[in-house]
Amino acid sequence: MLDFNGIWTLSSPQHPEISVPMTFPGDQYSALITADIIPDPYYASNEQQVQWVGLCEWRASKSLTVTENDLAADKLILTVSKVDTFATLYINGDIALTCSNAFQIYQADIQPLLKLGSNQLEWVFQPAAQVAKDRANKLPFPIPWAEGNNQIPFMNTVRKPQCHTGWDWGICLPVCGIFATASLTPIKSVYFERVDVDQHWTSDTSVTLKLRLHHANGVSLPFHIEIDGKHYEGSTVAGCNKTEFECVLNNPKLWWPNGYGEPHLYELSVRVEQQIITKSLGLRRLSLRTNADAVGSEMVFVVNGKTISCKGANWIPMDALPQRSHPHRYEQLLGAAKDANMNMIRVWGGGDYEHDEFYQTCDKLGLLVWQDLMFACAQYPSTTEFLDDVKQEVTQQVQRLKHHACIALWCGDNEVIGSLNWYPESRQNREKYLVNYDRLNRSLEQWLHELDPSRRFWASSPCNGELDFGDAWHDDKKGDMHFWDVWHSGKSFDAYTEVTPRFCSEFGYQSWPSFSELTKFVPEEDWNIGAPHFENHQKNARGNSIITEMFTRYFRFPTNFEQMLYLSQVQQAIAIKTAVESWRSTSPICQGILYWQLNDNWPVSSWSSIEYSGRWKQLHYHVKRFFEPTLACFERSDNALILRIINDSPGARKLSGKVLQLDWHGKELNQWNIDCTAEPESNQSVWQVPLDSPSSQQGAFYYVDSSDSQHNFWLPDIPKKLPIKKANIDVRVEGNEVYLTSDKPALFVHLEHPAILRFSDSSFFLLPGVERRVTYQGELIDAEGLKVYQLAER
Repeated sequence: MLDFNGIWTLSSPQHPEISVPMTFPGDQYSALITADIIPDPYYASNEQQVQWVGLCEWRASKSLTVTENDLAADKLILTVSKVDTFATLYINGDIALTCSNAFQIYQADIQPLLKLGSNQLEWVFQPAAQVAKDRANKLPFPIPWAEGNNQIPFMNTVRKPQCHTGWDWGICLPVCGIFATASLTPIKSVYFERVDVDQHWTSDTSVTLKLRLHHANGVSLPFHIEIDGKHYEGSTVAGCNKTEFECVLNNPKLWWPNGYGEPHLYELSVRVEQQIITKSLGLRRLSLRTNADAVGSEMVFVVNGKTISCKGANWIPMDALPQRSHPHRYEQLLGAAKDANMNMIRVWGGGDYEHDEFYQTCDKLGLLVWQDLMFACAQYPSTTEFLDDVKQEVTQQVQRLKHHACIALWCGDNEVIGSLNWYPESRQNREKYLVNYDRLNRSLEQWLHELDPSRRFWASSPCNGELDFGDAWHDDKKGDMHFWDVWHSGKSFDAYTEVTPRFCSEFGYQSWPSFSELTKFVPEEDWNIGAPHFENHQKNARGNSIITEMFTRYFRFPTNFEQMLYLSQVQQAIAIKTAVESWRSTSPICQGILYWQLNDNWPVSSWSSIEYSGRWKQLHYHVKRFFEPTLACFERSDNALILRIINDSPGARKLSGKVLQLDWHGKELNQWNIDCTAEPESNQSVWQVPLDSPSSQQGAFYYVDSSDSQHNFWLPDIPKKLPIKKANIDVRVEGNEVYLTSDKPALFVHLEHPAILRFSDSSFFLLPGVERRVTYQGELIDAEGLKVYQLAER
């Protein structure tokens, strides 16, 4: 078999001394790192030393031996995707393929260019920065780019992941290369391109699958279809490039989001000649309900007739170096999302349409996907040339993805409506730039309605609704909201409780990396939040100042570097916990909570709940608890403390536990038993106590479930004002189990070990004399190497 993947030779006309192996799929930075031409840009401040790489032309070449058997077919179709970005393929000196959009899929019949024996192949990659500048100069009027995020200007004129040239969490590495496996398909009579599958539900128990087989030549050939153990046969229609066929499934097993049932998948196989296309299909009915109500307008996803409380996070590209984006990391990160009780992931519009494995994994795990189209935080051209390019991109991506059960929504962009108010050009002439925006956005809407009428198109995130260009950052009555007043505007955590979003698709609070993570990329001499190498891994201009200033509001200032890192993650967890518990307590008003962000694409200080290595931050352990389908949380109302039970699950839940009030030494002041039943989709107060007596300030309140499936706590004031005592925590390690006991109440008890990315639980409270068992996977550790943090440790 001819192979366009594997090892090529990388060179640059600007650097004739470079000639090193390069792997496809892969990027030029990874090849240069492997060859020791450049240092790893993730370490220290090496990023600054490798910026020249993105400004060069790069060439990848290889020889390919062709036999008579290779040329026996009528055509030899080369298919490549994720070609980044301006690339030309030469075969024996002739142009075989020209690419100019990293989001498009390219195909070419290369057989006429091949010859028997040795063939010379060469990919030539032009630097995107120069093309972007040339395109910007040709526009009829200036189009504001994402200044402040992108370190290279005018990237909004090229169709390339916008975060490749920096973001407020991202390194600037303008990669080029091919990031997906290329394929060669020999064709003898007909080219079987793809299968479109639409679900048409005639009743709750019967679905018709309408299949459209797309084939390049108009000849009649037999096809074979298999699904659910049933076999169907037919013939392609001569003289056409499309054949339609219907299959009826009665009483199908349904696909459900995580927490609502099993995400059952059917395997569909379609064969024409020797060409086989397979798809995993989840059968479900899905809609987005935005009816007007007494508050404003609801925003509720409905799956199989069931209202879904969407809980999840935002997704950014897995790695700034695409060659390191291995499929098993999808399983790791998305598995961690499922394990933390999420049922929705938002693919953010400044990144990329993900690999097939991403959506296949979401299908398998029951994770709905809010899919942005790839526009973010800038204005974009609306010229004919730009729209034609984007139309091809969107058409291909929707055709590729729409059969996935996980896709819940197509969203036009991230914060592009809002960016009209950010840049001087658009602020001073808003009408002109609004028309420019609408030309692109309305085109996207029209294309989506034609390509996938089964799903809702949502103009932008955030957005108040169709043709509403209002301020969705501060209007919480309708649509989806991005609420950033705490992080960007410096408000206290209580500000989360002062809004009631219908669907909050972005909000977040930063933390620094854990100490175990930081030691991998910051040299010891820079273990200080003001040191240059540490600061290079903080891409938000005010980030370190915001984190530190908030310390002074809520905590007694830590006295050592490790405790500062730990406390930043406590702070992040409190922030997001405050928001989620408050908004879930408003159910059914708020039916969607997606925090920013799930993952990092390099080791960095950021809003993520999972570090670059896959290590869970403290936040992710809290996410697992506050996204539980049945949540017990405390709420202060006037002069009373309330315990509220919210049940999003499809079944009733019985809760049995107790509320304890302990003083700071661990003496029990009060105890109340809790026994209740939480009905499906219910939100109820099950206990309350007045808070106007001095005794209410004498200690914290704790809720402990008898099955240990729920535990929560409430403090009578901010931590720095409370006489929290340092606890003596006894730690015992037996195999892959850790046992902890304490002599006093201990808050945010967090386990950390360099070799362990994830414990069964962490960042919890310990009650005196109550042993807690925690498990872990991986190499066996001992108590000496295990770090146990607590809030009272200064």
